[in-house]
Amino acid sequence: MLAIFFRREGHEVHMQGSFAHGRDAIRNAPEPYALVLTDMMMPDGSGLDIVTAARERSPKTEVIVMTAHSTVETAIDAMRRGAYDYVAKPFATSELRELIHKALEKHALSEENSRLRAQIERGKPSQLYGQSQVMRDIFALVERIASTRSTVLITGESGTGKGRIARALHDASERRAKPFLVVDCGAIPEALMESELFGHDKGAFTGATSRTLGIFREADGGTVFLDEVGELPTLLQVKLLRVLQERKVRGVGQAAEAAVDVRVVAATNANVEEAVKHGKFRQDLYYRLNVIRIAMPALRERRDDIPHLADYFLHRSSDEHGKNVRALSSDAIRSLNHYEFPGNVRELENIIERAVMLAHGSVVGLGDLPVEVSGASALPSPSLVRFPETGCNLDEVMSEVERRIVVEALERTGGVRTAAAKLIGVSLRSLRYRMQKLSLESADGDIGASDPPSSSSEQTLSGPKPNE
Repeated sequence: MLAIFFRREGHEVHMQGSFAHGRDAIRNAPEPYALVLTDMMMPDGSGLDIVTAARERSPKTEVIVMTAHSTVETAIDAMRRGAYDYVAKPFATSELRELIHKALEKHALSEENSRLRAQIERGKPSQLYGQSQVMRDIFALVERIASTRSTVLITGESGTGKGRIARALHDASERRAKPFLVVDCGAIPEALMESELFGHDKGAFTGATSRTLGIFREADGGTVFLDEVGELPTLLQVKLLRVLQERKVRGVGQAAEAAVDVRVVAATNANVEEAVKHGKFRQDLYYRLNVIRIAMPALRERRDDIPHLADYFLHRSSDEHGKNVRALSSDAIRSLNHYEFPGNVRELENIIERAVMLAHGSVVGLGDLPVEVSGASALPSPSLVRFPETGCNLDEVMSEVERRIVVEALERTGGVRTAAAKLIGVSLRSLRYRMQKLSLESADGDIGASDPPSSSSEQTLSGPKPNE
């Protein structure tokens, strides 16, 4: 029941049924757990040893001990071993929810402090987010090339984070104390582009009432980021190529050249190779820009990052707007994972900000998401509607579909069987039969084992007796 309750709160929950399994899960998890909730008395071990195992794996893991033996000595021993707190049975779900939220806030703060400290020590870019392997590879590449002066070309769809990568390259380099100037090549009128980039003398053209240095000289010693470089007019492409080759600039109406020390990072969402092929982009400039290439993946190609990015944007937006929204429901996360995100990370950021504004409580629900997102998970899975070429076992496929629907109904209703049965249009007896047939009670920790008493609006959890 606790697993179902906290999954509805938006948390990822792993359950283990014994001391040995819990200890092994803590030791062998790919990443340390943020929080461990453990019973004190178990048939094959003590919760105090779970505290020790968790803290040995990671000092930042918070541990809460549940116990029916609420003695002062037990509490002191648990805290001495590093437990965050303990809770005595029986307890209300609201009490445990509040305790867990505080523990997770402490863990998040500890993680943030460690991240910032590591950035200071290693100069790691502060604008990069993502835990998928493809993004880890990009982060590693950024760190390797940040200290060089090589020109970098960043490609990818709109909204994938090309600008953040450019900024990260600058922040991690020895040029970080110098200017980082951005040029949107598609937004500046062609007639003003040359002057904007390279400067001009007073009187060089109508309206030139004073002398300007231009972006390249203003950024001397730093970085110039040419966003949407594929939009550069042909004449400017020639002049940019000369600047990259000679490292000198000459403004409009100026007779002398000026040396500049600038690193150029360019980005485009266009297919540059096709533009070169059709004569819309100079081949020599392409080779000069494409010394090091970073290809940013679309968000739909790194879905592992969606929950982490959504959580980051949720907390940031909540703090910025003074809201107390702290999690996404399991339904909301599932819909985000199914959505295609044509606008990529930028679209996800906007979706989460909107959801935070609309949320009534501390959790973003399915109804707080746009219709095109909230309906994504309702679409039939291709794996369930396409008949495999090699054939399939119809009974196994139907059993899996039935299992998914029953489990989701129980999750949505917090394990209340009568409500779950109503949700999927069957009788309570039929639901019990299906759960038994699908081995859900034993496999999922007795989920939906009983309905809460109708006389109480606040359900309490009673732990096992000491001899159990």
